Amino acid sequence: MPPPRLAPLLDQFDFARTRLANRLTGPFLDSGDGSETPVSPMTDAEYHWPPVPGHWSVRRRADGPGPRATHLAGTGEWGRDAAPYPQPVPPPFTTIAWRLSHLSEMLALRADHTSGTHTKTRDDYPIAGDVTTAVAAFDAGATAWREALLTVDDAALDTVGYCTYPHGSDAESPFLEIVWWVNQEVLHHGAEIALLRDLYRQTR
Repeated sequence: MPPPRLAPLLDQFDFARTRLANRLTGPFLDSGDGSETPVSPMTDAEYHWPPVPGHWSVRRRADGPGPRATHLAGTGEWGRDAAPYPQPVPPPFTTIAWRLSHLSEMLALRADHTSGTHTKTRDDYPIAGDVTTAVAAFDAGATAWREALLTVDDAALDTVGYCTYPHGSDAESPFLEIVWWVNQEVLHHGAEIALLRDLYRQTR
C-alpha cells in the first residue's frame, strides 16, 4: 500500500493520465459530467501541426533544429527542438509533438532516477516521429513513473533529493513536492494538448 499522503496524488495522476490518453486516442472522452464526448484518434499531421511560424517541434535529425533552437534533444532518427538554459525569450510556441515528447521523457527519466539506474539522460531518450509511437511512449513513461512511486515509503516522501532527475528542482525539494509537480505537468500539458486538438479540428 502507498503511504497515506501519497494516495491522493496517485489518484490524481491516474485520472490525469487516463484523461490525456483518451484525449489522444478516443473513441470517447469523459466530458466531466459523466457523458461521453466522441474523440477521433490523432493523426500524424495533427501531431506535427504548427499553428504559428517559428515554432518548436519534433524533427528529423537530418533536417536540423528549428528557429532559435540550438540542437535536437534525444536519440534516434528524430529529435526535439531544444536550447541550453536560459531558454529563449519569449518562449517558442511548441507543437503537440514537442509537448507530448517532453512529457513522456520527463516521466520516463524521473522514473529511472527514482527507482531505476539513476543514470539516464535526455540523450538516451528516443524521440517519437509518429503519433502511434508517441502515444505508446507516453503510456510507457506514465507506467514507469507510477511503478516507481509504488516503491517509496513515507520517509522517502520527505527526503530532499530522493529523485536524482537532473533537469528540475529534485535536488532541492522533498520527494512529495516532486510527485505533486509531476501531476501538474501532466495536467497542464494535457490541457494544452487538448486545446491544440480543438484548434486543429476547427481549422479543418
